Amino acid sequence: MSNKNIVNPYEVKGKVDYNGLIHEFGLEKIDEKVLNRIQNHTRDLHQMLKRGIIFAHRDLNWILDEYEKGNKFFLYTGCGPSGPIHLGHLQMWYFTKWLQDKFDCELYFQFTDDEKFLYKNLSYEEIQKWTEENMLDVIAIGFNPKKTHFIIDTKHAGLLYPEAIKIAKKITFSTIKSSFGFTDSNNIGSIFYTSMQAVPAILPSVLKKKNVPCLIPLGVDQDPHFRIARDVFPKLGFYKPAILHKLMFPSLTGMNNVMSSSKGSVLITARDSPSEVKKKINKYAFSGGQATMEEHKKKGGNPEIDVSFQYLKHFFEESDERLNQLEKDYTSGKISTGEMKYYTIEKINQFLKEHQKRRESAKSKISKYFLKY
Repeated sequence: MSNKNIVNPYEVKGKVDYNGLIHEFGLEKIDEKVLNRIQNHTRDLHQMLKRGIIFAHRDLNWILDEYEKGNKFFLYTGCGPSGPIHLGHLQMWYFTKWLQDKFDCELYFQFTDDEKFLYKNLSYEEIQKWTEENMLDVIAIGFNPKKTHFIIDTKHAGLLYPEAIKIAKKITFSTIKSSFGFTDSNNIGSIFYTSMQAVPAILPSVLKKKNVPCLIPLGVDQDPHFRIARDVFPKLGFYKPAILHKLMFPSLTGMNNVMSSSKGSVLITARDSPSEVKKKINKYAFSGGQATMEEHKKKGGNPEIDVSFQYLKHFFEESDERLNQLEKDYTSGKISTGEMKYYTIEKINQFLKEHQKRRESAKSKISKYFLKY
């Protein structure tokens, strides 16, 4: 990546070159051989795997080797509670649920309330409010409550901190600075935070007193935390976690931007009403169409930069056949940008309607998901 392009948990700047990230971060590209190995166990492939949305990995072949030996892995993912859940969050977590269902996995889900307090201009009380709100969206996804364990960093500090300091002792300040672009003005809590985020990847191994393989599905911007931690784990006697990397969910304003909770007006959240979704897509969704209808019918549109089409590809259109037809019709000019937006609005609203219904019933279930130790 050039100096103008930055990809880390705290800043994504410039057009993201995913092939460049594979080289820079030392990742392996998801190829047909890996997909076939996964499909041997899952029968079908999730659309995000088939379409290259999950595009890279670390040590996936190793964790499948372990699984085939009967050494089952657990899943670890999480949420930074500082605002409403948006479509990019949901995309990753619904894929995580697919993994849980297909591989019958335990899931450790971390709510990093400490991180958001350290990095955001929000009070501790505000962060706790968002933690409770975000938990409802996670529960609405439908994770198995018997196999899903919520960890809240400040509430489970007694469990996490003893392991975090062991990890922290092996990480230098210079490593943190070079990985995240920190300076001497960063607060000392933010410098320590990677150690807390690393702990759930080894927590079942600590609790069960034996090494348990871990698979972490994440957005590629989160990789620096685990690139650092993976160097430390073997020094403490633990496995390195395997990782699946997802393309970042695009902003409504264009494929070169990332959907982020800090950009409210261009954000579709899990709580948006049908009218809000319609307004945001129609007003903000970057179009790959031509300037006039006549020109569009003649030259066709570009689905690669059309945000509505990309939302369908990334998440909302499950049918490969339907997606391929939409791409063909848009490229030929047979369907307009307005028609593409209309179809996308309908798909998102139907999805959110069902999600929000489950979210309402989640309020009575929170206690079932807390990690007990």
